[in-house]
Amino acid sequence: MNALEIQGLSKTYRGKKWKPVTALINLDLCIEEGEVFGFLGPNGSGKSTTIKSVMGLITPTAGSICLYGKSSSNPNARKCIGYLPENPSFYEYLTAWEYLRFVGGAFGMNEADVVSEGERVLKLLDLDDAAKRPIRGYSKGMVQRLGLAQAMLHDPDIYILDEPMSGLDPIGRSLVKEIIIDLKKRGKTVFFSTHITSDVESVCDRVGIIVGGKLRTVQNVENLLEKGIEGYLVRVRNCRDSIFQGMEYRIQQENVYEVHVPKKSLAGFMQGVGQVDAEITLIEPKRRDLEAFFLEIVEKSSK
Repeated sequence: MNALEIQGLSKTYRGKKWKPVTALINLDLCIEEGEVFGFLGPNGSGKSTTIKSVMGLITPTAGSICLYGKSSSNPNARKCIGYLPENPSFYEYLTAWEYLRFVGGAFGMNEADVVSEGERVLKLLDLDDAAKRPIRGYSKGMVQRLGLAQAMLHDPDIYILDEPMSGLDPIGRSLVKEIIIDLKKRGKTVFFSTHITSDVESVCDRVGIIVGGKLRTVQNVENLLEKGIEGYLVRVRNCRDSIFQGMEYRIQQENVYEVHVPKKSLAGFMQGVGQVDAEITLIEPKRRDLEAFFLEIVEKSSK
């Protein structure tokens, strides 16, 4: 069963002077149970509008949304979701512990579960030392991590995360990526929006690219990166440079060469290296990354 199904989702707002502004156009999307799905798009492309529609925070103009086959308009269906908004904000006079108790009560958790799960998520997100301090004293990164902690508190099956790495330093970003990978290992479904392509490359099974309110493509990330391989960087020790003829290379140090081998030439190059009894110490694919693919889609969509 699909964890999330979106069919024909459209949203039109009233802008200045009541002029209609279309944010989403007939979006169809299915997220499989247990997958990590990246929702990639430039600012203003419709990512947050989609997520707010799923969460029932705004009413779509048209279309349907189902969670495990149940309409997302039903509050009981949304109990399986852990939600992190794009810019989380809290009652700043509360401590993290007080806020988590509030969230736990909203989900009907008993006190013992709130305490045990609260301790777990606060430690996981490196907030345990600050848990009894008022939130007003938190940095932006700490507020973001608290937002993820409250989304994880009731151990939901689906995580809807709107720009989860926003405002985090490199250590915080790495931590959140590790958490997402662990959630996948536990069979959870993660749907998160971002405009940072490296985040998608690191953790996602599939990626959907939305531009101008339209879903332009959905791709398997592994296949996409594999297709993007354009050649290889090969490091060779104890080899004659005559076999590098017609290829770009440089001498890294004595008797060690780094060669840029075109994709179609790799097999022949490896055979040549074997014939001269040289040692290959590194083969690294050189590929067009997801960012290049994303920019290509954006450029095509703007024409």
